Amino acid sequence: MCEVNDLDECYRVAEELVLHAGKIIEDSIDTKKNVESKELDIDLVTEYDREIEDELIKQLSAQFPSHKFIAEETAAKEGRLPQLTDDPTWIIDPIDGTTNFVHRFPHICISLALLVNKKAEIGIIYNPLMRQFFSARRHCGAFLNGKPIKTSDVRDISQSLVAIEPWIAKYPEYLTNVYKRMHALIQGTHGIRTLGTAALTLCYVAMGAVEAYHVDGIQAWDVAAGKLIIEEAGGIVIDTAGGDLDIMTPRVIAACNQQIAQQLVDLFKGAESEILNKNLN
Repeated sequence: MCEVNDLDECYRVAEELVLHAGKIIEDSIDTKKNVESKELDIDLVTEYDREIEDELIKQLSAQFPSHKFIAEETAAKEGRLPQLTDDPTWIIDPIDGTTNFVHRFPHICISLALLVNKKAEIGIIYNPLMRQFFSARRHCGAFLNGKPIKTSDVRDISQSLVAIEPWIAKYPEYLTNVYKRMHALIQGTHGIRTLGTAALTLCYVAMGAVEAYHVDGIQAWDVAAGKLIIEEAGGIVIDTAGGDLDIMTPRVIAACNQQIAQQLVDLFKGAESEILNKNLN
């Protein structure tokens, strides 16, 4: 097991590796990339996703040989999602926002989390193109480039800026539900934004740039580090239905506080009831 005293070393190594991986993104952002599609034509992967992930796993394994890994490209290659156990486990998204990376849209990040006993102890999210290094350790606060960050103190959803990722509408069975939720947000908030990277958008909740974020259909590597960063900044991350978040099958409402989170749950339930009533009539 990873003793508490070892977490300082875990963090030091993780920080160094993520900064090095960021240099790979910086050096390759303007180059021609070999782009492949995974399950969906919008789910892209490049040689740099694989290079960064392979290097992170190689170096972390050398430093911490008993640790386990849950990583995006390895899971895609093996065709299965590893089980999360109580063992120290690094959860890795080598490039969150690969489509942004391909198009040179600068909202791109590396996301790395360490979980012990299924609880996040370390979370690091780094956008090298905008020099944004977000970090958190459990019970130690959240930081952007070494300075403490806090979530927004807004308590009213109508006064909130909300980020949403509607990509799941690509599946016909989710289309109506996504549109209804977006319509409810447009009518009931200051505005909506979408950035194409779950991990980085979670950090924007943590730093108070948006009051909330909603996305369904993502994976553990999209949310593991960001969840810790938000919670350490004073926010909350829950399931879309209002219960506890399952990190391995995340449906996410991330918010600056409990009040905004509950208002979003209620807003979405109202949108879903409208769909149900329409189908019954």
